[in-house]
Amino acid sequence: MLVKAYGSAVFGINATTITIEVDVTQGIKFLLVGLPDSAVKESQQRIESALRLNGFGWPRYKIIINMAPADIRKEGSAYDLPLAAAVLAASNQISSDKLAKYVLMGELSLDGSLQPIKGVLPIAINARKEGFEGFILPKQNAREAAVVDKLKVYGAENLREVTDFLNGEENMEQTIVDTRAEFYARINNNPLDFSDVKGQENVKRALEIAAAGGHNIILIGPPGSGKTMLAKRIPTILPPFTLKEALETTKIHSVAGKIGKDTSLMTQRPFRSPHHTISDVALVGGGNYPQPGEISLAHNGVLFLDELPEFKRTVLEVMRQPLEDRLITISRAKFSVEYPSSFMLVASMNPCPCGYYNHPTKDCVCAPGVVQKYLNKISGPLLDRIDIHLEVVPVPFKKLAEMESSENSETVRKRVIVARKIQEERFAEHKGVYSNAQMSSKLIRKYVQLDEAGNELIKNAMDKLGLSARAYDRILKVARTIADLEAEEHVLAHHLSEAIHYRSLDRDNWGG
Repeated sequence: MLVKAYGSAVFGINATTITIEVDVTQGIKFLLVGLPDSAVKESQQRIESALRLNGFGWPRYKIIINMAPADIRKEGSAYDLPLAAAVLAASNQISSDKLAKYVLMGELSLDGSLQPIKGVLPIAINARKEGFEGFILPKQNAREAAVVDKLKVYGAENLREVTDFLNGEENMEQTIVDTRAEFYARINNNPLDFSDVKGQENVKRALEIAAAGGHNIILIGPPGSGKTMLAKRIPTILPPFTLKEALETTKIHSVAGKIGKDTSLMTQRPFRSPHHTISDVALVGGGNYPQPGEISLAHNGVLFLDELPEFKRTVLEVMRQPLEDRLITISRAKFSVEYPSSFMLVASMNPCPCGYYNHPTKDCVCAPGVVQKYLNKISGPLLDRIDIHLEVVPVPFKKLAEMESSENSETVRKRVIVARKIQEERFAEHKGVYSNAQMSSKLIRKYVQLDEAGNELIKNAMDKLGLSARAYDRILKVARTIADLEAEEHVLAHHLSEAIHYRSLDRDNWGG
């Protein structure tokens, strides 16, 4: 008897329906074809044990299983459940009537209990798109799949629950999630706040500008000056997720298996902070079967690289293209996958190996030329993609001891949201451009018109401070954002003056 069941394979952040055809005929062989990997081939032993311990028998006949389309590689143990259901239906141990209506996915333990799987959200989205009535999967993943409306989601704890449901003997409880209600209820739940940081008003101002324009930023300062503490609070001043952004970000984390069992949809912008020993593959994604890296897990959020010069040069260089294109393409001999990587880069570093170059009270003990050599660990092309360079000085004791709380994140976020709306309206006709940081040279010339005073100011700054030519466009982008925060239509001289202040590393005398 020939029976068909349906599963799904995930490539990148999209899923493809896999048809599992099982034919049970006279003989004693077991054949599994359709480009399965080792984990799929090993499913026979898991399924045989699960069937036996749940009151079913492994058919003593010739079993041929084809996983179509046969040219797509099938990976992982998530196909255990559809394979088991199809074998049972083909050997007349359960009814096959409902199999065509549902996508089944789940890993089986030897006792028949279901283990959680990766990539549930893309599978659920594809199941709805292909017109399936429902999705049966492990209970731990049910809330994640229930984000998709117009699809019945059933979470099962073991194989027996699934077989009883397919036989019509028992109804499983449908998992229902009010996505919008949960999303808006949790959207502002963040334990961190800007008001926790004492002093550093100039740094907070720079971070507000960076958040308002989507600018990449690097913080340079001695140990203990608050660089990491400030960076961790940047997501609290970024505009809240839209539902579309939340869904896109959740898909990436779902593929990577980073979604918790109680999570349905991500409500906070991601903040990823990899250690400086990270490999280039772990940062941008890859592997034999490509998985998303840190830059994709930070999509629509913040990627924080602490102690930037300590990262390997090759690791930093692979970020150059994703920073420009906002996506990463991982190519293999037979296929390639794309992962989105539109993130805000926040980096921090000590000004020199000892950490006290330009410190107000402590002397730097580094030898001549060492400061510049330390900075040279970061390539010019990478620094070229960072709009704001900011020196962070230690907070004096008087500020630390103050009981007054400073401006909170919610107040700053309101100003950032207003500035972002101005940019959305400005770039409405330009596809793929949503913030000032994404402006090309052509758009800069169009939207940053300087008056005579502004031109004179930036000319003098280039000459006197020894600013590099690459700093010019960055200054204009940041000045445009400062003007947007003030709801000013034109970029004025004082906007430029503040933007010039945020180019510390471009000065000829840095590290001299």
